[in-house]
Amino acid sequence: MSSARRVVTVDSHFFDELDAILGPTRGPNGEPSTTDFLLSDLPSIADAFAERFDDLYPVYPDRDDYRFLVAAGRLVKAAVVIGQLVSDGSIVLFEIEIDPY
Repeated sequence: MSSARRVVTVDSHFFDELDAILGPTRGPNGEPSTTDFLLSDLPSIADAFAERFDDLYPVYPDRDDYRFLVAAGRLVKAAVVIGQLVSDGSIVLFEIEIDPY
C-alpha cells in the first residue's frame, strides 16, 4: 500500500539533461522545449512520485530508495525518470531520458 503524498524536488542535473534533450526553444516543427515539458508533462510525473513512490519500479534490487517511472507524455512519446527517497522523506528527481517524438 502506498504511503502519504511526499514532497518532490528536482535536482539541477535533471534540468541539465532535459535542456540537452529538448532545448530552450521549440523546434521548427513544433517540437517541445524544456519549458513546454516542465509545464505540461512534469507535473503528472512529479505527482506519480509523490503519491505512489513505493509502488514504482526499483532501480536496484537492494536499494528501495531509488525508483523509476516510465510515463507517456502529452508532448513526448515517453519519459523514464529516476527519483531517490532521501532522509527527510522527500523525493529528488535526478535523471531523465526522453523519447521525444
